[in-house]
Amino acid sequence: MSAELSITQIEAAIAEIKPTMDAVRAQIGRVIVGQERMVDRLLIGLLSKGHVLLEGVPGLAKTTAVQALASSLSLDFKRIQFTPDLLPSDLLGTQVYNPADGNFSVHKGPLFTNIVLADEINRAPAKVQSALLEAMQERQITLDGQAHPLPSSFMVLATQNPIEQEGTYPLPEAQADRFLLKVRIDYPSRDEEHEILRRVSTGSAVPEAVAGAEELDQCRAAVNQVRMEPVVESYIVDLVRATRDPGSVGLEDLVRIIEFGGSPRATLALATTARSHAVLVEGRGYVTPDDVKAMAHDVLRHRILLSYEAEADGLTEDDVITRVIEQVRTP
Repeated sequence: MSAELSITQIEAAIAEIKPTMDAVRAQIGRVIVGQERMVDRLLIGLLSKGHVLLEGVPGLAKTTAVQALASSLSLDFKRIQFTPDLLPSDLLGTQVYNPADGNFSVHKGPLFTNIVLADEINRAPAKVQSALLEAMQERQITLDGQAHPLPSSFMVLATQNPIEQEGTYPLPEAQADRFLLKVRIDYPSRDEEHEILRRVSTGSAVPEAVAGAEELDQCRAAVNQVRMEPVVESYIVDLVRATRDPGSVGLEDLVRIIEFGGSPRATLALATTARSHAVLVEGRGYVTPDDVKAMAHDVLRHRILLSYEAEADGLTEDDVITRVIEQVRTP
């Protein structure tokens, strides 16, 4: 248990895995210019055993980043292009009749892998998006009444176009909640865009495999050991509860703005990702409130449902989360 280890012992374990994570980051950097925050969130999702939803307009290297992550870890990888005519069986697989022996056999779909890239996930209808629910939550797929377990490293990395774009469908709330993080991707800076142009002109590098499933398990084990004091746990609970009951922290004006706030799943997600942030970004063996604040927007933005009044006032989920962070007392 992490409580039985000293901070020195925990940070010694972190020092052992740091070269692995640095090597994975370096390989992704061979094909991705800038976008450090997106890369950090992908790695945090990986360390936290969670799924990540990347939102941004086409052309921001979301797909390339996911492919590079899988290649650098030497994990099996499948890409599914979501389209309006996709069927659930196209993801899960189906029973196939064999006329030679008169029996049915299981034909496994592309979800039976380590890392799944669900490209443009919100271009498929809700019934297809919902087909992912069991795989994402239970890490298994049921076909014809028989459960088939998925690998421990199974992870869904989905890309999503902004909902305002033509031909998109909103993700069902239940499915959006299964994503550990929702990361919004911005355009690169001018210098970064110039570097992208230069790299394309000179030829792109190919990421190399620098780690595997065993090294990934070691990294995750080190993250699980990270110390979190009760005062930080209480702070996480207070933040999430404030999105459900903003009046409890003096945000009376947000009562009419928030229809639904984060559930206990959001509380668990915030704690898990704060540990990963402490390890990956800070190299620490303990969690601080700053780690929690750093992950709050990515953990909560897809778990808060705003009212029509919020839209009329021009408020976004990020605006509300920022105000909650400012109002809840930091220990």
